[in-house]
Amino acid sequence: MRDKAVPIIVEYVPVSHSHDMLTEKKEKFILYQGAVNEGRSFETLIPAMVAVNCKLVICGDGNFMEQAQQLVKANQLEDKVIFKGKVKPEELRLITQQAYIGVTLFDDTGLSNYYSLANRFFDYLHAGLPVLVSRLVELEKIVNFYRVGTFIENHEPNHIAACIESVFENPDNMKMWKENTERARKELNWENESKIVLEIFKQVAAERVN
Repeated sequence: MRDKAVPIIVEYVPVSHSHDMLTEKKEKFILYQGAVNEGRSFETLIPAMVAVNCKLVICGDGNFMEQAQQLVKANQLEDKVIFKGKVKPEELRLITQQAYIGVTLFDDTGLSNYYSLANRFFDYLHAGLPVLVSRLVELEKIVNFYRVGTFIENHEPNHIAACIESVFENPDNMKMWKENTERARKELNWENESKIVLEIFKQVAAERVN
């Protein structure tokens, strides 16, 4: 009989998509996809782009969008930081596959952020995209286990810029991280997690019968 005192964790991860859709990368750009909200480090990520030799593409909308756009203007980054707004899933998948690295940065301002595993993080991995993330507990656990990217240690713009530039200066690391995303994609997907859900339903049904 199922031990009701032991919680069962089901991760909300994407359905696998074939890598046949991968397109040739025409230029190196950093990608952020998802809600453009407070607590996502835009106030430091955007100024960091002054010292980074590539573009930042932001796909999404949210409660920090106006402030983010003002930061772009204040730092004269209109040609470097591109706002795509809300993007349809099919288009977003193609944009993600074309990116060079995906960012998931959170301010450590509460438990919600501290334990966060954002949907974009898994979308990056499923698209074969290495990641640059905040060193928060769940993100760190997966990045270290699968070896699919690297971390920022603080949220100062100069530090973020240096981390991004370091990624571009180490193509061997990028190659390894990208190859490792394939294992992550095969293991961290809804096809696997849905088996856990079905098993829970089977156990509950069996307990009701008994």
